[in-house]
Amino acid sequence: MKKEVLLKNLGEKIRAIRKEAGVSQAQLAHSIGKDQQSIQRLEAGNINPSYVYLQEIAEGLNVTLIDILTKNLSDKT
Repeated sequence: MKKEVLLKNLGEKIRAIRKEAGVSQAQLAHSIGKDQQSIQRLEAGNINPSYVYLQEIAEGLNVTLIDILTKNLSDKT
């Protein structure tokens, strides 16, 4: 699978979890010490996040990294 597809898929998973949690991009960014544009780029699949960044995202959303990586996008509401 191409890198671009993987990153877009990861971003979609993070967006879905964030929305399920009722958290805005700005709220998530603030809670982990990032800017909203960084979260926007991540969700769009435009950046390749580090392991540490993904851990911060998971903590900010109160989920595990495994939850993010195994999110089934067919669960979207």
